[in-house]
Amino acid sequence: MPFSTFLVRNCRWLAGGFLLCFFSSFGQTFFISLSAGDIRREYGLSHGAFGMLYMGATLLSALTLPQLGRIVDHIRACNVLLMTLPVLAIATISMGFASNWVWLLVTVYLLRLFGQGMMTHNAMTAMARWFSAQRGRAVSLASLGNQAGEALFPLALVALVPLVGWRNTWLLSAAAILLIGLPAIYFLLRIERMPSASDGPERRSALRDWTRSEVLRDPTFWLALLGVLAPGFIATTIFFHQVYLVELRQWSIEIFASAFIVSSSMTVVSSLMSGYLVDRYSAVDILPFYLVPLSAACFVLAFVDAQWSAFVFMGLLGVSLGSSTTLFGALWPEIYGIKHLGSIRAIIVALMVFGTAMGPGLTGFLIDAGVPYPWQIAAMGVYCLLGVLLMNAVRTEVRARNTLPSPKVA
Repeated sequence: MPFSTFLVRNCRWLAGGFLLCFFSSFGQTFFISLSAGDIRREYGLSHGAFGMLYMGATLLSALTLPQLGRIVDHIRACNVLLMTLPVLAIATISMGFASNWVWLLVTVYLLRLFGQGMMTHNAMTAMARWFSAQRGRAVSLASLGNQAGEALFPLALVALVPLVGWRNTWLLSAAAILLIGLPAIYFLLRIERMPSASDGPERRSALRDWTRSEVLRDPTFWLALLGVLAPGFIATTIFFHQVYLVELRQWSIEIFASAFIVSSSMTVVSSLMSGYLVDRYSAVDILPFYLVPLSAACFVLAFVDAQWSAFVFMGLLGVSLGSSTTLFGALWPEIYGIKHLGSIRAIIVALMVFGTAMGPGLTGFLIDAGVPYPWQIAAMGVYCLLGVLLMNAVRTEVRARNTLPSPKVA
């Protein structure tokens, strides 16, 4: 199907998925961390203390998500968002009024659970379930909402805070969620899509639908996660400590914020290209390659002090983030089927959230302990190189398993 025809026929569902990802930005680390300096000053928190609080709240959201995320297998996507968006708005209002660390902990928990967790989970599960022949394209286009958020919201926050203050900026965020996001997304997704023969040939997928308990007993699942968790862990860590990095390198925070445009632009290009490759080949086939640019990004940021390195880092990071977002939206149906996809993805997203939680807390602790931050970033680059080897092993195993009469269960 020509790309233009695909867009015209499916614009409402693609736009709905896009906006779900776009409005998840209020619970994403890149947005929350831009207030990190103000939060630490007002609450008297060190880098490590705020990192541990953030990690604790994110871990709690990761523990909640496997149970809450199962509802997308039983409730329509438009009804799920009637719960998630209002709670996300309440969380942004709470950030504007929080006055102690317990209140702050609960606020961050809600932001992470209903922003990064449920909004993205709802969007990616819907795209994977509603599209088959063009799943790569659908996932890549919906995920562009994340990149649009990364491009627009940091600059908007940096511009608004000097005018209205950081707390009032969070209150304005709640207004945007309730007055723009909620009605627009509900209107777009109130009618669900059904895959049809006119979409093209069915995508290759698992030989049967795995249950969540079977997936959790599958060694290949855990091996794949060792690579899957890397982009979120690294991006979250860098974004969370961006103020510290800017101070360490004596860069301009405004210039660093503008580098998000480079990341978002490269993520868009990479996401669309990955969608094309997934539909032409498969997500499993391209799995081993997405960590290579991320490894290079880490080494550049670790060893180059000049501010231009921030733009190179963001560009390479965008390549990996774009491909990983598309890849992970299409990968799991190919390995485990779609019948229990919501339940399975809830576990995966929870573990990814867990990984993003560990990054700020662990690196904040190491910063307080005197471990040079550039060394930590370089270690992340080494891990990515090891991840390439692991993903190649996963690809080999999945290919072999999907050629058998029935999949192998551990």
